[in-house]
Amino acid sequence: MTGPPSSPLLSVKHAVPPPRPAAVRRKRLHDGLRAAREARLCAVVAPAGWGKTTLLAQWAREPEQRLCTAWVSLDRSDDEPVRFWAYALTALSALDATVSARALAALSAPAVDPVTVAVPTLLNDLAAISAQYVLVLDDVHVLHDRQVWEGLEFLLEYLPPSLRVVMAGRADPALPLARLRARGQLAEIRADDLRFTLEESADLFAAVGGSRLPPASAAQLWERTEGWAAGLQLAALSVRGSGEPEAAVSRLRGDDRHILDYLATEVLDRLDPAQLDLLVRMSVLRRLSGPLCDAVLGRSGSAGILRNLEQASLFVAALDPARRWYRCHSLLRDVLRRELEATDPDAVPLLLGRAADWYAAEGRTDEAVRLLIAARDIARAMALLRSSQAWFFESGAAAVYLRLGEEAVAAGGPPDAEVYVMLAYAAVLSGRFDRVRHWCDAADPFVGDRTPPVDGWRSARALLLTMRAAYGHEEGDRSSADLVEGARAVQLEADAGRPGYVLARAALASAYMRAGRYEDAVALLTDAWQRPSRALLPTPALLQTAGLVALNRLQVGDVEVAKEVCDEVSATADAVEGAWGEAAASSVTWLRLVQGRLARSRGDLILARSRLRGAVRLADVWGRDLELVRALSSLAEVELAAGDRRGAREAATRAREVADAAPIRPLAAAELQAVETRLGRGAVRAARRLGRLHEDLTDRELSVLQALSGPATQRDISAALFLSVNTVKGYTKSLYRKLGTSSRRDAVERGRALGLV
Repeated sequence: MTGPPSSPLLSVKHAVPPPRPAAVRRKRLHDGLRAAREARLCAVVAPAGWGKTTLLAQWAREPEQRLCTAWVSLDRSDDEPVRFWAYALTALSALDATVSARALAALSAPAVDPVTVAVPTLLNDLAAISAQYVLVLDDVHVLHDRQVWEGLEFLLEYLPPSLRVVMAGRADPALPLARLRARGQLAEIRADDLRFTLEESADLFAAVGGSRLPPASAAQLWERTEGWAAGLQLAALSVRGSGEPEAAVSRLRGDDRHILDYLATEVLDRLDPAQLDLLVRMSVLRRLSGPLCDAVLGRSGSAGILRNLEQASLFVAALDPARRWYRCHSLLRDVLRRELEATDPDAVPLLLGRAADWYAAEGRTDEAVRLLIAARDIARAMALLRSSQAWFFESGAAAVYLRLGEEAVAAGGPPDAEVYVMLAYAAVLSGRFDRVRHWCDAADPFVGDRTPPVDGWRSARALLLTMRAAYGHEEGDRSSADLVEGARAVQLEADAGRPGYVLARAALASAYMRAGRYEDAVALLTDAWQRPSRALLPTPALLQTAGLVALNRLQVGDVEVAKEVCDEVSATADAVEGAWGEAAASSVTWLRLVQGRLARSRGDLILARSRLRGAVRLADVWGRDLELVRALSSLAEVELAAGDRRGAREAATRAREVADAAPIRPLAAAELQAVETRLGRGAVRAARRLGRLHEDLTDRELSVLQALSGPATQRDISAALFLSVNTVKGYTKSLYRKLGTSSRRDAVERGRALGLV
């Protein structure tokens, strides 16, 4: 079990930026931020150059805020759910490890949506503490992923008083701000609020420019910059040391706000050649450090240049207290990048490529791939993806691999069989089963006998076919394709010493189980489970395979063998669920279902209820309707056996709602029908005993009555119960007579009154 990928940039992304030289403290805004702590969300929204980050960094460093503020500086690479929440949760863990430890562990589980598990876990842990924290998310305008925003919306909807969130960006967060505003849960700081007052603008000019303007010139400067922080700073830089500040102010015009000509002539021309060269050529990168700049520029001394630029307030800001990392203001960086592209366009890919080499050497493979894609060196990006699969998958970054691979292919990457197969595998691990089908289809024409095998497999095609058989078809659209693909995978993956041997057989066994061929599934799984190579399986795959073995053994009546398999992996399953919580859903749901049913067969209703309630929660998280219906049906049986008819009816009712909303297999439908019938039969006996029902209902009549309580037509009911439409009509007439009603609505209402539905 591993966590999200470690990162040498992790600490700098979590560091509150240190105080900027010549920054002006703006008490009115600090007071507003303190008041905003009463709101669930404080949105700081303004275009570039209005001082959002400077304000929040100053505020976060105030004594009363320093120990309770978690900070995340975002960039485009964070626009992916697992990566985003890894950074957010790690920032919170620096304040209180108990707040996010369980949620962080959940992120490392395969095939689970962070919104489903990690965010609710975080909310539960936050609700259990009395401390009050603030999470600052800077530059949220770079986030576009729908799942990221869904997670943030969910967080804010149920946020306890122990946490407040501050978001800074150039555009409104993709959240229901109107609803939050109407509830009094939103505080806002916008460009009009960030606009410098006359007094503040005079103070900033004096701090940066080194001299104070006469009142008339100060007023003129304020009017022409409209209190815009970046414009004020540029004006101060342009006159610093000139001895004629009033004359410089008089030359300002409104269109200077667009700053290109102004920056080039008034500020950049005053830099020494080494400073200007570094800023222009390093404009291809958002974050800068001395070693990185040295590697890209092929020289030494960059750390000193960056330090001098920051100290001179030349639009370079430190990102961490140790001043190892810096960023150039986005406005200046845009100007510099355009200058570089205009004067030396061939340098851009070269510089990006060198930066990619540096990141790769530093162990940041993901950043290296991003830079290669940005450099349009797609062949190298694909090669790095091909050679670094283990780095991504072993560090829990399958979703990052999938995102980068899709970007590389979209950018014109050449067909690559191995990368395509691994993109399908990454989609499996990250729960993107729709993308599994896509990448299996993409890989199919290019995977042949000579395609290099993936680690743990004898055949790349066997892996492809295994993924197709297990995940490559919709539940209601499988026909026999998964059987054919699974059988071919088993034929190809013949080396029993590789874990692929076990996985190929598990996939075909799953297809057999879906087809109701349990004896065939057991034969395959018996062979696979006895192979020593199963010990080489990743823990989640081992537990899922064990659950499959136990479930099929139980289905054919091999109760003792099913129990032996569960007992063999019980400690491992407990450890995984203890570490991941409900995020262990894909690993242990089958095991918990079998354990619950085994306990029920032994008469241990307390353990059975505990295991099956757990199986219901896990199946819900896993998003598997079939397993959810089976777990709920089994739980209803146990509740009924324990005498809790209300609990049994609640479980059965929910199972019916799930079953009616999605196609489920005949076995699950039969299990649900059986428990519904038993529930109805008990209610019939009670109604007869109390004299409220004068004639017994048959099992079929009960089934029809329960089906009538939903939206199904008579034709739908006939198909679900494997009866003709005329037979259903006959049962319906009999029901009306026995219940003393004359319509479907009255029959259902009478049935509910008697506890039959």
